[in-house]
Amino acid sequence: MNWKVISRNIGYALLVSALFMLLSVFVSVIEGNDSALAALIISFTITFTVGIFPFIFVRKTPAITLKEGYVIITLSWFLSFVFGMLPYALWGGPFTLQNAWFESVSGFTTTGATVLENVETLPGSLLFWRSSTHFIGGLGVVVFLLLIIPNSSPIRLRLTNMELSSLSRGAYSSRPNKTVYIFAYVYLAICLGAFVGYLLAGMPLLDAACHAMSVGATGGFSTRNMSIASFNSRPVEFVTMLFMLLSSLHFGLIYLSVINRSLKPFNNPVTKFYLGSVVVVSLVVAVSIRLASCAASFGDAMWQGVFQTISVVSTSGFAIADNVSWPVLPNVLLLFMAVMCGCAGSTTGGVKVDRVLVFIKSISRQVYRYLHPSSVYEVRMGRRILHHPDIYPHLLYLALYAVILAFSVLVFLLTGMSAENAFAAPITCLGNVGPAIGEIGMMGNFNGLPELSKFFCTVDMFLGRVEIYPVLTVFAMIFDGQKR
Repeated sequence: MNWKVISRNIGYALLVSALFMLLSVFVSVIEGNDSALAALIISFTITFTVGIFPFIFVRKTPAITLKEGYVIITLSWFLSFVFGMLPYALWGGPFTLQNAWFESVSGFTTTGATVLENVETLPGSLLFWRSSTHFIGGLGVVVFLLLIIPNSSPIRLRLTNMELSSLSRGAYSSRPNKTVYIFAYVYLAICLGAFVGYLLAGMPLLDAACHAMSVGATGGFSTRNMSIASFNSRPVEFVTMLFMLLSSLHFGLIYLSVINRSLKPFNNPVTKFYLGSVVVVSLVVAVSIRLASCAASFGDAMWQGVFQTISVVSTSGFAIADNVSWPVLPNVLLLFMAVMCGCAGSTTGGVKVDRVLVFIKSISRQVYRYLHPSSVYEVRMGRRILHHPDIYPHLLYLALYAVILAFSVLVFLLTGMSAENAFAAPITCLGNVGPAIGEIGMMGNFNGLPELSKFFCTVDMFLGRVEIYPVLTVFAMIFDGQKR
């Protein structure tokens, strides 16, 4: 294991965080040198110094092994969490070390869960940094690294293949090297479009910038205690819905539709199944909350149902209604959507709708084979025939995801959480969704949870963001090294 190579590449990730800390310093100055200025300057200095250190003492080298690549991915994320908590911890207020860690991990993993009971007490620069962690995490600290590394470097190709799953790479009609740029272009375009949309809808400049970074990353951090509901504006809510939905679609398909000036790239089974699921669940949620008198009219119920369904399935976590008073059915449905979530190749979390569709088609194939043993029935995704090597890894991932969910529920129960929270918290954290039900619902926060529970929530957030395998691979390498 060449730790010099590893440290140099991790340095890139830390420099990205340092850049956004510096931007937050500028925001603090513009805001009249608010109370977070000193904390942000110190945080920037520490992060920049540690990030630049390997470039001074380590020679540049293109050599990298598969094991080193996995270590780079895992440690880049972990150290981003560590240095990302510095502005919170140094500013103080409600941020104990545990709370600062929670907020940092939730930001970088684009989960959007918060321990803050009063977001509006934070200075503007700290709110900007908070949303910046979403922006960095949405694009991915490793993708930032890939954008810096030269195209000719073997590191780029190897890290691209490890950072982007086979599901997300499948719809890109381009080389792996170009895939990173396509993802970045679409991501930046969505964030910029959301920013302009929010300004046109009447949102103040800082609020627009923060919410644009959050919605593009499908994160959910807001500058207001009542999230999007605070603005009491249909145009703001519409802009949020539009860009939450765009951010949950495959970025490769968005890129192709813009380049070809056609919606034909979206004419595929995954997108149809995804959008169909959103429509059906939205209708059920709307009818349920209207019958329970949780909305003034069916029009309001429909608006809330569509907004909250898109918010959950895109893992954005924004809210225009409090689901605490909602009946059981819509809350349970949204928890199921929090497991499935959006499309591969987007900034959403969860198991991805692509895997769910593969799972459903695989079950259908197996049942058909029992009914007609002599027939040949293949699993198809559009025009593509999926063979066993294509299906097996995704079914295995679903099983692994279910095992981690079940184990997490058990751990949360042992930490003293209520049964409701112990069931909902791992779903929303592992899926990087954010709000769930009850006290950790759409208008709630995680501050009332036991300290140990908060820590395990961050573990689930991390596993969900990196899709489990890189972390397991690093642990396997550690144990394999000890055996030798």
